[in-house]
Amino acid sequence: MIIDSHAYCFEPADSPNGYASVEEHLRWVQAGQAGHYQPAFRLRDLAPASSNKLALEGTKGLSSLPDVNLRIDHEAGRVVWTIDGDDYTKHYYPPNLRNCEFTAQSLIGEMDYAGVDVALLHTNPMLGRDSSYLAGCVRAFPDRLRSMAPVDEWRIRDDLDTVVEELTTAINVHGLHAIKFNPNTYLVSPEPWDDGVYRPFWEAATSLNVPIFFSMGPGPGEHKGESSSEEVGGYLDELRILMRWMERYPDVICSITHGFPYRAFLQKGGVRFPDAVWEPFQNPNLSIEVCFPVRVGDIFDFPYREIWPTLEEMVDRIGADRLMWGTDMPFQNRHCTLRQSRDWIEKYCKFLDREKLDMIMGGTAARILGIQ
Repeated sequence: MIIDSHAYCFEPADSPNGYASVEEHLRWVQAGQAGHYQPAFRLRDLAPASSNKLALEGTKGLSSLPDVNLRIDHEAGRVVWTIDGDDYTKHYYPPNLRNCEFTAQSLIGEMDYAGVDVALLHTNPMLGRDSSYLAGCVRAFPDRLRSMAPVDEWRIRDDLDTVVEELTTAINVHGLHAIKFNPNTYLVSPEPWDDGVYRPFWEAATSLNVPIFFSMGPGPGEHKGESSSEEVGGYLDELRILMRWMERYPDVICSITHGFPYRAFLQKGGVRFPDAVWEPFQNPNLSIEVCFPVRVGDIFDFPYREIWPTLEEMVDRIGADRLMWGTDMPFQNRHCTLRQSRDWIEKYCKFLDREKLDMIMGGTAARILGIQ
């Protein structure tokens, strides 16, 4: 069984999709465009441009985003903004989407063509927060889709009871299958996310008895946008917080999404890890996603020979039984097809025997998600 452990379905970018208004959703879209590595360009002549002006330097929060008339070009299927009379865009959303939308039917069509049996839907604030929509995707294809529940991490500090109620409804009423938590990207509290004001949230979340997936980042805001060495330091700090969290909840099945932040570890044409990245995996309940093309596909070309040694090291240090193939569909389509996301591992990584391949390409995810 082939299981993609990282895919998305989402409504048009200028729909409310779980937010109070279209405007609030578009602010998240603007923040996402501002911080993503994909290059921007000017529409009138396709000249390269920067997306830095989508956010104000040194400020935090959606309320500080500048007014650039950010909107969705439905015919072209892209985000557009205007600065000094010129229109700009970037392909954070891949260029083949209408309305910046990706339906369950579209995902299933891609899966059928590439021979993927099951996909796990992830969540992201830019893509909406409506757990009932995700549940509808699963109901439409109950044998093919599973879904995570969203968490509004930025609301935990001041609106804990509502956030817990929403999460409980997503799992117990809407029947979603896992929890997605972004430890530092959206938190407004400077204190570590494993304890303190977050402790009551974790007591509730872990009682729901579903896997918890963490999207790890570079740590608190002072690490963002700095040098790669500072980003690595922030990431290692986040791993230490995760290890403390796992000590408190040792029986919880958990996983790191996307894999490691490979761009921060690039050295001499490849990826070089410090020993500290392996320490969290002393917990046998922790797994990690194998997701390379969407993260480094703009740097290395298919079949990604430069990162074969990285995958081999992950197999040796963590074990294939705790690695899960994932693609970030449809966003990985910026760099390769879904079929190629399979092929670079299954056809080219000769160091993987059949048993290891089966675990990475579906066996580990099936175990974690309880898929028979």
